Amino acid sequence: MNLEQANFAGKKLLILSGCGSQCKLVAAAKQMGVYTVVADYFPPSMASPAKLLADESWMESLLDIDALVERCKREHIHGVLAGWSDISQIPYYKICERLGLPCHGTEAQFYKMTNKKAFKQLCMECGMDVIDEYSLEDAENGNVVYPVFVKPVDGRGSKGQSVCYTHEELKKAIALARKESSSGDVIIEHYVSNTNSFQVTYFFVNGEAYLLRTTDGYKGTLEDKLDRVALCTVSPSVYTEKFMEVANKNFVKMMKKIGYQNGPAMAQAFYDNGVFRFYDPGLRFPGVDYEITYKKIYNIDFMKAMVCFALTGKMPEMDLHNSNVYLEGKKGVVLFPTLAAGVIGTINGFDRIEQDGHVLSVQRRYAAGDRVKWTYTTRQRLAEINLLCDGERDMKEAIRNVQSWVDVKDDAGKDMLYMPFDAERI
Repeated sequence: MNLEQANFAGKKLLILSGCGSQCKLVAAAKQMGVYTVVADYFPPSMASPAKLLADESWMESLLDIDALVERCKREHIHGVLAGWSDISQIPYYKICERLGLPCHGTEAQFYKMTNKKAFKQLCMECGMDVIDEYSLEDAENGNVVYPVFVKPVDGRGSKGQSVCYTHEELKKAIALARKESSSGDVIIEHYVSNTNSFQVTYFFVNGEAYLLRTTDGYKGTLEDKLDRVALCTVSPSVYTEKFMEVANKNFVKMMKKIGYQNGPAMAQAFYDNGVFRFYDPGLRFPGVDYEITYKKIYNIDFMKAMVCFALTGKMPEMDLHNSNVYLEGKKGVVLFPTLAAGVIGTINGFDRIEQDGHVLSVQRRYAAGDRVKWTYTTRQRLAEINLLCDGERDMKEAIRNVQSWVDVKDDAGKDMLYMPFDAERI
């Protein structure tokens, strides 16, 4: 299908979740002449910025499938998308199934690519390495070697995750992870430290896999309690060639095993002395604006491609190549400034940041007057700043400049920025 010749005027698209990463999806759909509706349980605000851009917004819980299906019928919705939202993946499938609308995954595919235990089993079946795991029985009987890492099988955003050094800490961590899990199930793994965080994203068209993105994630430390939170990511990964050599074939085999045909697929891993140990999957794009970077370089619009699929069940023509993962020698950076707890008094510097030639997009998470709590999760992030740079030296200078321009004070005038990222770590 040729997007330039397609006519989508009068079509209505429901986008599940108004989080910041969905803004580019709303914008793309509107450029195509599509009427956009965004649904979640937040009012149009910084908590749901895509609603501010959409033609219409609904105050509906994404977990209330019955209400969303009935409203889609009343409003004559022609297509549904989850896009970049993690929490929306399962509701997306269920809504599409009941409405008979195109969906880029099946129930079994979404289960295996959202449930961490099911994904882990799938990885092992396909020859992919994973992190060593303990059972709940092991935990109860004290048959674990500390430290261990506990997390919900279906959690997101670092919520419900804990590093444990004692049996008492482990019991509390299991209870917390169960609370954050929609299924009440948890995973207990050996805690992997002093390794490199890695992420990979593919895009599938009619069963063919195309490598879109490899990324190195630079997280905080145990000392600052941000060891589960990326402060900066850089694409392409320095381990891209190694990934192509030892893991790409099995990852593609895994996706073909479950019969995946069209759309994005991603997974996070640790690079551990030549081994990629996978642990967190998704049938979605990562929740950042890398696709804007890709479009800037290659003029390929994945946002419009997803809208096209949602409304027709077909992917448009795209000139995709695995070599595009190298970004023509450029560096794609996502910087996440983090905040200490407190009430925000003033935020300055973003006007200058948005005018900088390296910056492609900015997603703010907080505004003046908001209260920031200590969660030591992704909720400590002030913003997501996406940059495109001409190599390593240019990248490090751009990161230092952007961070120097961010100025956040609390209501007493005290600096709230927490653990600024050191560009020399790259």
